[in-house]
Amino acid sequence: MVNSGNTYGERVSRLVSWGHWFSFFNIIIAMLIGSRFIAQSPWPDTVIGQAYLLISWFGHFAFLVFALYILVLFPLTFVIPSRKLLRLVSVCFTTLCLTLLLLDTQAYEKLHLHLNPVVWELLLSKEKTAFNAQWQYLFAAVPILFLIQIVISEWIWKKQRSLSRKKIGKPVTIIFFLCFLSSHLIYIWADAFFYRPITSQRTNFPLSYPMTAKSFMEKHGLLDRSDYLERLEEYGSGNGEVVNYPLEPMKYDGLGKKYNVLMVMVDNLRSDMLTQQVMPSTFEFAKNNQNFVNHYSATNNVYGVFSLFYGLPSNYSASIKAQDTQPLIIDSMAKRHYQMAAFSDDKFEGSELYDEIFSSIDVQKNTAQDHDSNNEIVDDWKTWLSTTSNKPWFSYVELSNVERFENNTQVLNQFTPKSKNAIAMLKASYQSAAFTADQSIQNILTEIDSKNLLNNTIVVITSNHGMEFNDTNSNTWGSDSNFSRYQLQVPMVVHWPDKKPTVYTQHTSHLDLSATLMQDLFETSSNPYDFSSGRNLFDTSKRPWILAGDNKNIALVTKDTTTVVDQFGNYKVYDKNYKRQKHAKPKLSFMLQGLSELKRFYHQPN
Repeated sequence: MVNSGNTYGERVSRLVSWGHWFSFFNIIIAMLIGSRFIAQSPWPDTVIGQAYLLISWFGHFAFLVFALYILVLFPLTFVIPSRKLLRLVSVCFTTLCLTLLLLDTQAYEKLHLHLNPVVWELLLSKEKTAFNAQWQYLFAAVPILFLIQIVISEWIWKKQRSLSRKKIGKPVTIIFFLCFLSSHLIYIWADAFFYRPITSQRTNFPLSYPMTAKSFMEKHGLLDRSDYLERLEEYGSGNGEVVNYPLEPMKYDGLGKKYNVLMVMVDNLRSDMLTQQVMPSTFEFAKNNQNFVNHYSATNNVYGVFSLFYGLPSNYSASIKAQDTQPLIIDSMAKRHYQMAAFSDDKFEGSELYDEIFSSIDVQKNTAQDHDSNNEIVDDWKTWLSTTSNKPWFSYVELSNVERFENNTQVLNQFTPKSKNAIAMLKASYQSAAFTADQSIQNILTEIDSKNLLNNTIVVITSNHGMEFNDTNSNTWGSDSNFSRYQLQVPMVVHWPDKKPTVYTQHTSHLDLSATLMQDLFETSSNPYDFSSGRNLFDTSKRPWILAGDNKNIALVTKDTTTVVDQFGNYKVYDKNYKRQKHAKPKLSFMLQGLSELKRFYHQPN
C-alpha cells in the first residue's frame, strides 16, 4: 500500500504550522491598524514613556492575536477535517476581529473610548449623526480586509515549506513574548512609583489590563508603604492624562471691570431650602437680584467646588492637580493684582481639593469646633475686609453648618426600619442648620451693604452639592450616592452690579460660573468652548442637557430624565423623580456630546 502522506496527524501538523504563520501576519496587520491608537494618544514626553509605548504596542497586539488563535482557531484545527473549510473559517474570523479593531480605533479617535455598550448603541442607532456617518464608511473596508485575508491564507499555504526553512518563527516569538512581559513589568514599577508618562497610557489599547503588584512589592521589601501613601496623597491616582486647559491662549478685549468678587459657599445645601421660612435673608436677597432656580452642581460630592472654579467636569481634577494648574479665574485675578483670601473652618486642612484652587490665595482657617465656628469665620472675614485697600478683592467664604449636619445621617442609618418621625426630625435638624447658615449670610451681606460695596461687588451664593433624605425611595441618604435632583440641584443667587432682579428658569450649571466671570468680568473675547464645559449664566437660551458626574460615572440631566453612564459604558435611564425606566433609551446624540465633553480637554496629538 502506498502512503499518500495525507494522514490525519500530518494534516493537523501542517494546519497548525499554517495557523502559526497566519497569526504572525495578522499580528503585523493588527499592529498597523493599532498604530491609530498611538496617533490619537499624546506622545510621551520622556524616553522611558516612549519606549514603553512602543514595547506595549508590540507586546499587546502580539498577545491579543495569538491568544485569539489559541482560544478559537487552534481547537478548530482538530475538529474541522477539511483544510479549505478551516482556512475559510479562519479568514472570516480574522476579518471580523480586524473589523472590530478598526471600529474601535474610530471610537477611540472620536470619543477616546473603546467599544462598550454605549458605543455600540451609537453605532447601531438610527439617529442621523456625523458620528454614525463616519462609522458607515469604515464598513467599506470589510471586503478589502476579507480579500487580504484570502491572499495571505493562500500564499502561506503555498509557501509554507520555504517559510519554515527560514527559521525566523522562534526569534520573532521570543521578541513578542519579551515585549509583552516587559511591558507589564514596567507598568508594575510605574504604578507603584506614580510615573505618569507610563500610567497615563493605561487605556491606550483595547482589552488592555496592565498588571499591578503593590502588595507583592511591599511584601518582598521592594516598596515602602509609608512612602507610597505619601506619594498617593501628593499625586493622586497617578493615572491622569495631560489636560490642555485652556485649549487656546486666552484673548481679551480690555483690562476688564474692577468689580470685587465675593463667593459664599454653603456646604450640602439643596435648592428647596431657599424659602421664606428656612432661609429668609437669602430668599429676600435672591428676590432682589439674579436667582437661577434650575441650577445644578456638576457632581454630587465636594468636587462641585472644582467645577465651579475651573468650569470643567470633576473627572479632570486628578490631572489638573498633577499638572499644578490654577483656575483661569484665579489666575486672571492674580494678574490684575486682586487681593484674595479664603475663609473656612478646618475643612481646608489636608484637603487636596483646594490645594490648586487656593494655591495663590491667603487661606484663613478657623479650627473652632463649636457651633459658633461659622460666626467666627464671618468675623475673620470682616476683619480681613477692613484691611483691604482700594484695589479690587476676591474672597471665598465657606459655611459648613449644613455640612456638619451630614454626620447625623450616619446615626439615622443605624436604625432599620427608619421611622417617619426620625426622618421628620432629621429634616427639621437640616432646616435648622440651613437657617443658621442663612444668619451668617445675612451678617456678610449686611457688612457689604454697610460699606457701600454692593455697587462694585459681584456676590455669588451657592453650594457644592445637595442632600437627600431618601426622597427617591431608593434607600439613599446624604450625598454622593446617586444623581437625583435632590443631590445635584442647588441654589445659585448672584448679585451683579447694574443688572436688574431676574428669575432665570433655564437650566444652568456650576460649569457656567467660570465662563460668566471670564466673559463679563474680565472681558475675554475667547470662546467659552476653549476654556470651559459651560456657558454664560446669563445666556437664556435653552440647553438640551446638563452634565454632571464623578470619576466613575457621568449623568446627563434633561427636563424629564437623568441618564447615568458608568465607566464600562453601561447606562440607566431615570425619570425626573429618579425612578428607573428599564425599557427607556436615551437620546444617543446627547450621550455622544456628554462623553465627548469628558475627553475634550485631554491633550490631543498634533
